[in-house]
Amino acid sequence: MKKLVIFDLDGTLLNTVTDLAYSTNYALEQVGFPVHPVNKYNTFVGNGINKLFERALPENARTEENIQKIRSYFVPYYNEHNMDATAPYPGITELLNTLQEKGLLLAVASNKYQAATETLVHHYFAGISFAAVLGQREGISVKPDPSIVYDILKKQM
Repeated sequence: MKKLVIFDLDGTLLNTVTDLAYSTNYALEQVGFPVHPVNKYNTFVGNGINKLFERALPENARTEENIQKIRSYFVPYYNEHNMDATAPYPGITELLNTLQEKGLLLAVASNKYQAATETLVHHYFAGISFAAVLGQREGISVKPDPSIVYDILKKQM
């Protein structure tokens, strides 16, 4: 049985924080909420985009309704702008190539929504063959819940 290496995407393979910040700020502006400097987003990211929106909203506005409003503006904007400033971290492409050449299976488990996860992985790592690329999907809890990892492992059995 081959060994499998599972990577996170945002903050591990790709530096995505600037595009996430710009897209969230765009959505916040559309709904009339204050925006934040890009470096503030380092403390907002992690645990999926709904958690990002919750953290970016003013404390007294952190409702499910506002999170969904932000999401409705964020997703189409981010889909158009998710490669404006995003880039692999130095050495990552070489690392993935080396692991693949050594015969290891590679996978991505991300809290980023599925469509964006696939788009970014296929764009930035087109020469890499991934055994699985899974992002956040409806009905699947976000990491640190292990469900996404279990889904990847099931694909390998």
